[in-house]
Amino acid sequence: MHDIKFIRQSPEAFDAALARRGLAAQSPAILKLDEQKRRQQTELQELQSQRNALAKQIGEAKRKGEDASAVMEEGKRIGEAVAAMEATLAARGELETLLETLPNLPAEDVPQGKDEKDNKQIREWSPDPLPNPPPQAGEGIKYRLHDELGAALGLMDFEAAAKLSGARFVVLKGALAKLERALASFFLDRNVAVGYTEIAPPFLVKDNAMYGTGQLPKFAEDLFKTTNDFWLIPTAEVPLTNLVADAILEEEKLPLRMTAYTPCFRSEAGAAGKDTRGMIRQHQFSKVELVSITTPEQSKEEHERMTAQAESLLQALGLPYRTMLLCTGDMGFSAEKTYDIEVWMPGQNAYREISSCSNCGAFQARRMKARAKAKGAKDTQFVHTLNGSGLPIGRTMVAIIENYQQADGSIVVPEALRPYMGIDVVRAS
Repeated sequence: MHDIKFIRQSPEAFDAALARRGLAAQSPAILKLDEQKRRQQTELQELQSQRNALAKQIGEAKRKGEDASAVMEEGKRIGEAVAAMEATLAARGELETLLETLPNLPAEDVPQGKDEKDNKQIREWSPDPLPNPPPQAGEGIKYRLHDELGAALGLMDFEAAAKLSGARFVVLKGALAKLERALASFFLDRNVAVGYTEIAPPFLVKDNAMYGTGQLPKFAEDLFKTTNDFWLIPTAEVPLTNLVADAILEEEKLPLRMTAYTPCFRSEAGAAGKDTRGMIRQHQFSKVELVSITTPEQSKEEHERMTAQAESLLQALGLPYRTMLLCTGDMGFSAEKTYDIEVWMPGQNAYREISSCSNCGAFQARRMKARAKAKGAKDTQFVHTLNGSGLPIGRTMVAIIENYQQADGSIVVPEALRPYMGIDVVRAS
């Protein structure tokens, strides 16, 4: 949600920031609706004053034994008008509807651009030597895709999943099922070791939680909803961030850092035809999430810290990656600045996004009414919220399978995961 005070004071700056997102100027419409709402509030205050004055007249007339029927009738009329206007102002009006559908304003250091082609590479990393020499020493031999390898091992079954649930699901078996569990434990242990508190949140949430982090109302079609009005979480960012909704936190206790392993559910309504093969883009997947709640002064440094933590997980697994600063046209709705970490997928001969670490500033906090107060201070300020993947299980598994594949189709287990797996190599079942 946007700060209406900022829009009143700096409409040109607001529109200029939206223009960087490729959006037309919105301040004229916003300020017009804001003026109407403020006028209604003034009218309401005047009616409330009239109602209070009439109430005193009625009381005085009754005390003197005078006929107060006419005054009472007028009081009733004013009371009905007050109730109607209070209901109008309490309801989400055009102003709120407009404000809640506009994306966050990009930070000043976010590069201008239309799409992923305009993103800026910040750094890249690769182990030396590579995790496993590529099986392409012989002519015509090259890396195989993860789904081919998984199916050949008898440990990744898309057909069985399709019978149960349809497209974009998978059944993992044996060592690959254990690899999923091992990755979750490994990520959680590493995150907790650097100060994140492990949380086990609900996987079903109400409207207000989805609204607070920006999924509603704009992206409802990308979500799954139950018949009794619960939403399945698309990421643990939703329940973790909303733990501070409607709260006033002590600034001295910030930043708060949380991590959680959850299933995630996405309808992928806007992704028709994209990544339909394999485990890259599924309706259900597991992920370990990172969320931080900070003061405004802490959030930039925390953003760098969070991104470094996500990168450290890939380094520990020996997976090559590059870190990209997203341009204005490629950022998510709630973010003011985002780093995408892209892992190398040799089977696809491409880098693919594996983690997005975003600083949302006060955008989500305004929607959630999450504030902080310094010790001894009178005023509060909205907190800043940050989120990032640390890391998704499925895509990390894909990267391991493709990077650590051997010529015989087996998969070398990264050294860091061997204590969790109890084996060095994943072989056919």
